[in-house]
Amino acid sequence: MSEVVKLRTRAEIDEEAAAWIWRMESGAASSADPEGFEAWLRQDPRHRRAVDELSKVWEALDGLPEPQHSTETLSPAAGAELHAAVLHRRPLWFAAAAAVLVAAIGATLWLNKGSETQVVATAVGQHRNVVLADGTLVSLNTNTIVETNIGRRSREIFLRKGEAHFEVAPDRSRPFLVHAGDAVVRAVGTEFGVRLRTDRHVDVLVTEGRVEVQPDAPNLEPRATTGDHDASMPVVRVRAVNAGEALSTATANYPVVPVSPEQLSSELAWRDGAVVFDSEPLAEAIAEIQRYTDSPIIISDPAITTLPVGGRFKTDDLQGFLDGLQAALPVTIRRTADGVVYVDPRH
Repeated sequence: MSEVVKLRTRAEIDEEAAAWIWRMESGAASSADPEGFEAWLRQDPRHRRAVDELSKVWEALDGLPEPQHSTETLSPAAGAELHAAVLHRRPLWFAAAAAVLVAAIGATLWLNKGSETQVVATAVGQHRNVVLADGTLVSLNTNTIVETNIGRRSREIFLRKGEAHFEVAPDRSRPFLVHAGDAVVRAVGTEFGVRLRTDRHVDVLVTEGRVEVQPDAPNLEPRATTGDHDASMPVVRVRAVNAGEALSTATANYPVVPVSPEQLSSELAWRDGAVVFDSEPLAEAIAEIQRYTDSPIIISDPAITTLPVGGRFKTDDLQGFLDGLQAALPVTIRRTADGVVYVDPRH
């Protein structure tokens, strides 16, 4: 299983930024801190933005007058001692101001923007689990890009590429919407998967609860399809998909089809780092395995594209898959010097 990663919130990043600014401005920085600060800035584009915003406020704070203390009645020695004490306590004032600053800016950003945006992704062959700010668990399959926008009134997810499975944290006050291709999926306290097949079409698979799927058409109020409607008005199809059911937007009217427990297990095997085939044509099996590797796999003869493939294979073990093909089918595997894999008929 992949490691669960908890995304940091904007408030946490602001707190780190404030700590860095205090350390660099207060004179408490060590010789290694400048290099560490630069490395921290490069870790995430949000780090530099947070520093820029906080720095502007620090500049305003620097323009404030120093705390006034009357020394007219003190002896010169006592006055000097008090002045030294004020200077000694200045780093503490920096730290206190930083804490207040983070809280103020965080509240302002929340009130003004009311959202927390994150982008998470996986490389080819990688999969990972991420916990969103609202507690939702998102599992990302290979070569996937997900953008999240967790706000005060809604939780919107944008599947830009690939496949993801969602275990949605209950929150009746904030709808959970997944935008992918030509559709938007609305969760109703549920677990479901969404796969972007092309730039437009998606597959939706519900493992628990229920979702509603409709075309992702801006500025259109959802309404159910009826036999009688104004031809000049667009009809927005809304489909309810329950646990153990699947839907594809590649087919007209978004038909809902039942999925057996065995099929469900096979479809979600990627979360355990596996892929399962049950008599799929060779061409389809190779297309699926190709998602998990950068090595091109080519069938050299169209006559073998329909050979049935069955079995469970690890997504990170291309050689195991190829060995399985040679053992079960009348094919041979040929590799070229540039890394291309050819599947040839066995003569």
